[in-house]
Amino acid sequence: MGSSCFARGNDENLDFLEQYIKENNLEAEIEVIGSRCENICTHGPNVIIDGVQHYGVDKKKLKELLDE
Repeated sequence: MGSSCFARGNDENLDFLEQYIKENNLEAEIEVIGSRCENICTHGPNVIIDGVQHYGVDKKKLKELLDE
């Protein structure tokens, strides 16, 4: 993770994501890949899901995205 997104909360998002995957038995369906800086630090934390960039992601927003 880029240091700016990490400092803005992506470390918590990663913990939440790993727990969500485990609790919902999605290990075989979801691949988590980290990336370095996407050069949009002011919008972070940033998360890409299925090729779509999401900005300002917190645990609540991440849960909504995953539930979709």
